Amino acid sequence: MTSTATLAKAPAGNLNFILVCVFIDMLGIGLIVPVLPALVGEYVHEREQQALWYGVLATVFGLMQFVFMPMIGMASDRLGRRPILLYSMAGMCINFLATAWAPNLAALFIGRVIGGASSASMAVAAAYASDVSTPENRAGSFGRIGAAFGLGFICGPVLGGLLGNVGLHLPFYVAAALSAGNFIYGWFAVPESLAPDKRAPIVLARLNPFAALLRLVRRQDIRSLVWVYTLVTFAQMTLQSTFVLFTTFRFGWSPRDNGIAMFCVGVSSIVVQAGLLGVLIRRFGEARLTLLGLVSGALAYAAYGLVTQGWLIYGVILCNLLAFAAGPALQGIISKASPPREQGELMGSLQSISSLGLVIMPLLGTLILGAVSHLPPDDWRIGSSFYLCAGMQAVAIAIAWRAFRQRALV
Repeated sequence: MTSTATLAKAPAGNLNFILVCVFIDMLGIGLIVPVLPALVGEYVHEREQQALWYGVLATVFGLMQFVFMPMIGMASDRLGRRPILLYSMAGMCINFLATAWAPNLAALFIGRVIGGASSASMAVAAAYASDVSTPENRAGSFGRIGAAFGLGFICGPVLGGLLGNVGLHLPFYVAAALSAGNFIYGWFAVPESLAPDKRAPIVLARLNPFAALLRLVRRQDIRSLVWVYTLVTFAQMTLQSTFVLFTTFRFGWSPRDNGIAMFCVGVSSIVVQAGLLGVLIRRFGEARLTLLGLVSGALAYAAYGLVTQGWLIYGVILCNLLAFAAGPALQGIISKASPPREQGELMGSLQSISSLGLVIMPLLGTLILGAVSHLPPDDWRIGSSFYLCAGMQAVAIAIAWRAFRQRALV
């Protein structure tokens, strides 16, 4: 009944506006992914320092995101999704400009602080999708958001890599322009999805980011799934924060080469999440699909660390398609356990887990990578950070299997 009422307040087409917003936002972020490690390298002289300071920058971004995300999620439950989305778009624009203008390594931290404090688009977009979806098709909506995310990463890294070959600062100016355009688009095209009678008051005690995590862990109905989500997210954060440096150190890849590889990741993501997710859910169910995706991801992490030729990376990406379905399926299972008025807080809390991963894992991953960066490129130990990812994924598989068995889902 609640979902039907929500849909009545927000036309089905509203989700399409959100998909465009997520795409533009991810396009801007994707632009800078291949070039930020190289930009850090301009201010240092050794590989180990490059890995360390890039990890520190990522950690600062994650720390700010971790602190602010519960506030942003709860604010969207109280004030509505639209104003918080606009806040995020404006903040990301300032973040990109601050990074583009940074004259030294210390100045890069300004952009990371601003960006982390305003990076709310994915959490609020997920809450928006919950507003305009029924429990039955919510996983599909999350998959469409994931597909928009992937489409942004189809175009963003390739464009960023090409622009980065012209100048390392140029992608940041282009990303700022895209964020500004996204703000203008959101101001005129994105209607509110959360009806006034569905809004929840702000509870100051719940603004503590650790309290938000504790509330998730204390919920016995989803506690084990939250641990699965945490392990999977931490592994993803490690991969994302070390991939460009890893391929640069091991294969000598340029920003253009990394952009092409991320293009393949984006294509794989959108094929699965936009084209195959519904079929896969009907065929396997959300629980079995989650397990299959987790197994595929664990094998892929190990393979990333072991490959000694750059072209083999593409084979690993293409053989890991099921992993792109695991996230939306798991998120859909967790989302069904909460009422509509708490979806923003739930998604904000889940995003806080991602933010906590951005605090811990980039620094840990880059420290591991920096410690082995002096080894010959064909030494298997260069992939040590990815072996850590595979181990976390294996633990997630065991927890998820037990949880789904208890729920009679598998």
